[in-house]
Amino acid sequence: MPSAIIILADGFEEIEAITCIDILRRAEMDVAVLGLNEVEVRGSRNIMVKADLLFDDYNGQFDAVVLPGGIPGTNNLAQSQGLLTLIKEANQIGKICAAICAAPTVLAKAGILTGKKATCYPGHEGRLSGAQIVNEPVVTDGNIITSRAVGTTIPFALKLVEALAGEEIAKKISSAILYSSSQ
Repeated sequence: MPSAIIILADGFEEIEAITCIDILRRAEMDVAVLGLNEVEVRGSRNIMVKADLLFDDYNGQFDAVVLPGGIPGTNNLAQSQGLLTLIKEANQIGKICAAICAAPTVLAKAGILTGKKATCYPGHEGRLSGAQIVNEPVVTDGNIITSRAVGTTIPFALKLVEALAGEEIAKKISSAILYSSSQ
């Protein structure tokens, strides 16, 4: 069974985080929600979410690391040396490194976007050092998946399902939630 870790820092974007958690779990994946500094994490809209455990306490295996955006959540993620190291190591062995909204800037800070196609929330492009900016809702370049904002969260999450479990499962989930890319 494919697995993913989703990292939440204070000020994360709730829709991006919860939608990814939900869709990956609908695909019957093992999803661990990790609080960067606390188990109870406050989102950017003051919604409290209880993570499964602390980032520093996680020692399991995973196939993907997923970063929701949000401000100041993204900035809080970028300040974690442990997270930056995890991203570098995951990328080196070809695990999926995925980020949405402003969070692709964390991937850039980890140094894994150089020469890669990527997208992000408008206005953060200057922080994607070394990346080739693509103005698309979801951009995949090898093992890196990036997306733009709350409005692109469902296709982003479905792209994660496709990358981890295959196109057939992604289509099944898309159909079950009545999502059509033409909407």
